[in-house]
Amino acid sequence: MHGGVRGRGGEPTGRSLPSSPARGVLAVALLLAVGSGAADLAAAVPWPGAPAAAAGAPGGAPGRPTPGFEAAGAPLGLPADVPAAGTWDFLQYQDDGVTPVAYDPCRPVHYVVRPDGAPPGGDRLVADAVAEVAAATGLRFVSDGATDEAYAQDRPAHQPGRYGDRWAPVLVTWETPEEDPALAGTVAGRGRSTAVSAGGPWVYVTGAVTVDAGWAARAVLSPDGPADVRAVLVHEFGHVVGHDHVDDPAELMDPRNDGQRQLGPGDRAGLAALGRGACEPAL
Repeated sequence: MHGGVRGRGGEPTGRSLPSSPARGVLAVALLLAVGSGAADLAAAVPWPGAPAAAAGAPGGAPGRPTPGFEAAGAPLGLPADVPAAGTWDFLQYQDDGVTPVAYDPCRPVHYVVRPDGAPPGGDRLVADAVAEVAAATGLRFVSDGATDEAYAQDRPAHQPGRYGDRWAPVLVTWETPEEDPALAGTVAGRGRSTAVSAGGPWVYVTGAVTVDAGWAARAVLSPDGPADVRAVLVHEFGHVVGHDHVDDPAELMDPRNDGQRQLGPGDRAGLAALGRGACEPAL
């Protein structure tokens, strides 16, 4: 099932949906409240029209790295072969209003984890969630290890001083509501990505996942808690690769989850479509 938001003036626009009215509760029936997804557009100045970088500064244009880092001539993997069943939706669409904005499948998606506030076993939970999304999309994810980068709502997509002349990796952090006010009250996690264009298709180049550190620390103490935290991480990484919320309790991308810990049929169909994005070496 397709639907969603198409761009105006040739540009896709993101959509953010509210979380459910109750935070995740560990009880007889699990009730997970997972946060909204979001997708941003970087400044719409395409190459080759962008001005040259300042002398001595890395990158092909201000705020952007030299194009083509790790770009291969073909996709690095293939999405899972799944039937078109269930309910799914995308955060952003290309100009045709049908093709979703996605990551470049011809280069790896790097990610880093800030360990501050992580629950016991947090690294394994992140790795397992990433592996599930990678298998569903065919995208190749590469862990760059730990970082000391803090969460920021206006996180730059290009940070050459920290990560070199490339797009910044996806950032995973464990936050408190004081550190990220969007986690206050009802939200167990959030996921988002930033899309840019070099005059061709819009492509996601980096993103961020945040999970409520206090909720995760309490959750992992119960027998099924690690699976609950992992489900939130899979949901948020679903947002990172471009999956939107759906109003269907059979899908993990439903913002209110009362027991779903595995990807549903529509989740898998949507993630498979997001693994077939455009290869864009000009970025």
